Amino acid sequence: MTYANLYERPGPRGVRRNRVLTALVAAALLAVAYIVYVRFDEKDQWAAEKWTPLLRGDVWATFILPGLAGTLAAAVAGVVLAALFGLVFAVARMSEHRWIRVPAAMVVEFFRSVPLLLLIFFAFFGSYVLIGVNVSAFAAVVFGLTLYNGSVIAEIVRAGVLSLPKGQREAAYAVGMRKGQVMRLVLLPQAVKAMLPALISQFVVLLKDSALGLIVGYDELVDRGLNGIAANFSNVIPAAILIAAIFIVINMGLDRLASRLGASSTARAPRVRSR
Repeated sequence: MTYANLYERPGPRGVRRNRVLTALVAAALLAVAYIVYVRFDEKDQWAAEKWTPLLRGDVWATFILPGLAGTLAAAVAGVVLAALFGLVFAVARMSEHRWIRVPAAMVVEFFRSVPLLLLIFFAFFGSYVLIGVNVSAFAAVVFGLTLYNGSVIAEIVRAGVLSLPKGQREAAYAVGMRKGQVMRLVLLPQAVKAMLPALISQFVVLLKDSALGLIVGYDELVDRGLNGIAANFSNVIPAAILIAAIFIVINMGLDRLASRLGASSTARAPRVRSR
């Protein structure tokens, strides 16, 4: 199905209206950009001395690259654990056994509702009270990212499975598959493929959420790259623009990866037909 099938193609009047709206929005964005440029220029934010430190190798080696490594480490660990958490609890929420389905639903709804910042705080400051050990800032950040984003992923996967035609499940049972085989071989592959854009979007959210680690002193990109550089060179705005640009490049890379994965998967997920 192409995007042209999803809406009615506009006529000549609609095309003219869309062009006018596009021109108005573009003009508004240019006006906002000009105002921002002028106001920053009035405060000498474009001065060379504020941007020159960002081009120095020692600044990158001391602040930006270590912070980027911390962000990627927390994000990768969070993605892997959140994906496992989401998969397990998505399957548990669809169980036919009430004693499995209800507790799984309670866990997912609880961690979806609690703000991520509170989860990180609880893991970092409450760990000693619960287990007698102070966990590291990295562990606290990954803990929060896993539980919050894993709960959201569980709902994404569950929605993907429930959106499949009922005939898929019935046909799989008709050819003699067991419940575990139906879920593992028929339903989950199709659901994950259908939900891939939503999953990638959630991974992008997870990557950006790792910046909350600065609250507990975790060395990530915003803390090292923004606070560290600004404290040494008094260039908060240039440092913030650079850090934002790095996040944009990473997120665009993830979007590009999602597009490649969708385009390269020419073989459709296995479908079962009853005889």
